[in-house]
Amino acid sequence: MGRDRLAALRAQRQNATPDLGQGDYEMQARPSPSGNGTGIDPLPAFYAEATAIQDSIQDFDDNVTRVAEFHSRSLNALDDAATQANAAQLERLTDETRQLSNSLANRIRALEKPGGAGPDAQIRKNRIDVVRTKFMATLQRYQDVERQYRQQYRQRVERQFKIVKPDATPDEVAAVVNDDQGGGNQVFAQALTSSTRYADTRAAYREVQERHQDIRRIEQTLGELAQLFNDMATLLSEQEEKIDAIETAAAGVAHDTEGGQKHTETAVKHARSARRKRWICFWLTIIIILAAVGIGVGVYFSQHPVKSS
Repeated sequence: MGRDRLAALRAQRQNATPDLGQGDYEMQARPSPSGNGTGIDPLPAFYAEATAIQDSIQDFDDNVTRVAEFHSRSLNALDDAATQANAAQLERLTDETRQLSNSLANRIRALEKPGGAGPDAQIRKNRIDVVRTKFMATLQRYQDVERQYRQQYRQRVERQFKIVKPDATPDEVAAVVNDDQGGGNQVFAQALTSSTRYADTRAAYREVQERHQDIRRIEQTLGELAQLFNDMATLLSEQEEKIDAIETAAAGVAHDTEGGQKHTETAVKHARSARRKRWICFWLTIIIILAAVGIGVGVYFSQHPVKSS
């Protein structure tokens, strides 16, 4: 009977004692010494975003290469079906590249938000400079590609117009190539009425219209790229102004600190000199008092000589 009660008591204690196995320990994250109150070190997150942006810039650069390839195909297309299919693919790629470039610009702006002072500030600045420079170089390359093929499209329009009107004047050629306010279509329509090669003329006219659309899309893209490039350049200028202001303030603090140190040293010298003068005055006073006492004692005894008994 005693053994049964002892076994029951042991079982009760085991049930009342919590299992402190490995699975029941609560792991608590140790805050990082970043000092930002979030427990997350901001520098690794900054590096991760900078690396991700660089990867996206590489995608942007690859898209620019593909845009150039589609432009080349468009110029060398041999039939209307191939031309239309290529134009549709080029338009989709251009839209995708536009969205990617705008997203990159916004991410770089966010990356350049002040991250505070400290030993990591210069590291952040150098990495941001690398990312921004790479993005601006790709923007510049995209602009160069678009300008190059805009010129080639214009040359193609000029050749097609001269097929219709071999004796076209430079002003007529310029009107068709630039298509200012639809003036090119009027010149082309007049050439159609006088041409004896109707089929070739109609085919040339269709291609000229398609090239005008390509040129307008390229000019729209160039305008957007120029705006992005200017925004990045302005952002760089603003960052440099902030850096210059910080460096100027730091130089001012150093100058003020140096001036304060000099004033402190001068004040210490003056204090020591004043203290030395006070001690000199003190001892001079003591000497004067002692001299006065001595003189007084001497006068007294000279007037009252001690009588011998």
